[in-house]
Amino acid sequence: MSLNFNYRHLYYFWVVAKEGGMARAADRLGMAVQTVSAQVRELERSLGHALLKPAGRGLVLTEAGQAAVRQADQIFALGEQLEDIVQTAASDPGVRLAVGISDRLPKLVVRTLMLPVLATPNLRLICREDGVEDMLADLALHRLDVVLTDRPAPPNPSLKLYSHSLGDSAVAWYGPPALAKQAAKGFPESLAEVPVLLPTASAAVRGRLDHWFEQRGIRPNVVGEFEDSALLKTFGAGGMGVFPATELVEAELIERYQVKRVGACEGVREHFWAVDTEKKVQHPLVQRMLPGQQHVVLRG
Repeated sequence: MSLNFNYRHLYYFWVVAKEGGMARAADRLGMAVQTVSAQVRELERSLGHALLKPAGRGLVLTEAGQAAVRQADQIFALGEQLEDIVQTAASDPGVRLAVGISDRLPKLVVRTLMLPVLATPNLRLICREDGVEDMLADLALHRLDVVLTDRPAPPNPSLKLYSHSLGDSAVAWYGPPALAKQAAKGFPESLAEVPVLLPTASAAVRGRLDHWFEQRGIRPNVVGEFEDSALLKTFGAGGMGVFPATELVEAELIERYQVKRVGACEGVREHFWAVDTEKKVQHPLVQRMLPGQQHVVLRG
């Protein structure tokens, strides 16, 4: 980037792009059209590329201009947060950790994965649950420090993200006592007879479960599919069906939901990932969650 690069020029260009033209941008900025135009030309000169080009009686973004707008969106979104972040840092001596949690990730597992940081003095933990795509965008804008999910971040030329493995765990089948007893007879072929609950196709483990059934020639009696893993367990524990879950939290699962283990889902493992904006994680609390700092003891 040129040493002559000026963020004020970038801001004027960004407003032009958002307003859709020089005149409307000038009105918003309270400046003369000629002044705004000159500032945008200065930005183009410093970057070495045209950002706008004529189209009919107006202007449209060039390829370089589209790339510049994407970067400017992130820059000015961060700028809007600056005052609140500074005020919070000045008034709150606590250690802040903002975590995005995939709605596909088992909630009992989340606490286990975060155990290495929960005893941190003055911890201020902020957890948000949402779809992975939305949270990865917020991660790129530094609204989150890390995203916990069940798969690596997908390739995205607009987002610079890195996936760090937190480990994996074997999967087994569980159910309320009566159904678990029924399913245990002739397991796993019994899963073609007893009601079965599964995660939806959006969960990474679903494909592995489907392959497990296919290998054994079993057509499961699926009576429900759930996006949210906690909801799946709640309905399963309520008697709707047997369900798969990670063995990592088996003791807590059995105690909390009063279910019984049916049998192992041999060969199927659930994987856990931390997604960050740095190849080498910088946030000290996120570092603690990674293998090599303190590894979660996985079963199976």
